[in-house]
Amino acid sequence: MDATSNIPEHESAAGPAQRRRVHAQIPDDKTMLRAAAELTRDLNTARPEIYWPDMIVSALLGYATLAGAILVESTWLAVALGIVSVFALYRALLFIHEISHLHRDALPGFRTGWNLLVGIPLLTPSLMYESVHTLHHARTKYGTVEDPEYMPLALMKPWSLPLFVLIAALAPIALIVRWGILAPLGLIVPPLRRFAWERLSSLSINPAFRRRPPEAKERGWFLFQQVGASAWAMFLITTPFWLGWRPLLIAAAVTAAVAVFNQLRTLVAHLWENDGEAMTVTAQYLDSVNVPSFVAGVWAPVGLRYHALHHLIPSMPYHSLHEAHKRISAKLGDTSTFAEASHPGMIPLVNRIARSTMGRRGA
Repeated sequence: MDATSNIPEHESAAGPAQRRRVHAQIPDDKTMLRAAAELTRDLNTARPEIYWPDMIVSALLGYATLAGAILVESTWLAVALGIVSVFALYRALLFIHEISHLHRDALPGFRTGWNLLVGIPLLTPSLMYESVHTLHHARTKYGTVEDPEYMPLALMKPWSLPLFVLIAALAPIALIVRWGILAPLGLIVPPLRRFAWERLSSLSINPAFRRRPPEAKERGWFLFQQVGASAWAMFLITTPFWLGWRPLLIAAAVTAAVAVFNQLRTLVAHLWENDGEAMTVTAQYLDSVNVPSFVAGVWAPVGLRYHALHHLIPSMPYHSLHEAHKRISAKLGDTSTFAEASHPGMIPLVNRIARSTMGRRGA
């Protein structure tokens, strides 16, 4: 059965992006699922000649402009360099999403290289996403209380949206405390170590999520990252005493902006309309968002403008998602279930979620 058969006529006529609610038990559109699998089989290989230069250039540009923002005397030039640094480091940081999906043998050395160049210096090692983000893609966990990356934001009170975005500005402080203070203290206080692992070691937005202990095969790899992040955080804590406050404050401002920008992208990555029920694959797809426009690649880089398509084919490399979207769209057409997940941009999506929360004001 095609999933669009359950859409009331007046909603369908309003256009794909105008559906009022995504129902958890929308029947799976088997035509769409089959097309997604069959049309993209040749696109599933991660290409090192794309991954490595993209990640390295983004990181080096981010660090160079951050250093410039710290060193120049002109306030306006420092601000301009800081803005470039935000976008470059934002792109470099979002490779953590790719790492969580890459098979360990797909890109030899990439995980280690990314952690040394990006993850540890930005106090966001890949362990904060590895073995966590995949739960968000689990068939029976998406949108439920067991999903670390889901909150029914569209069903919450209006004040929840600005709070959700702005709380990300505290990320630099939280990360320095997590790795520079709690990590070393946890070595001598086991309950604190357990608390930090369960509550403060994953990039999750669900406050009810508790991370399980790492598996034996992960412990050595995760320990390497934890030691690196902890050592770097403790070093950063000392810098005001011999470099003054300016370098740390500017770096904190840039990384806070990166975190807020990423949180805003997260806000429009889904429609957030599920109230905790396990969802069909098609319902998960329709609760997720594609924004195919070129501009969206700036605020949702590394393939994340095709977030709904990513939920259909989680293992597909980011550089293949645009071609996959073109193929499937050409095959299924503008009136298909596949087209319903496409939205025009960030502002209409924020407005949609905000209108939904306004309806909850008196609830």
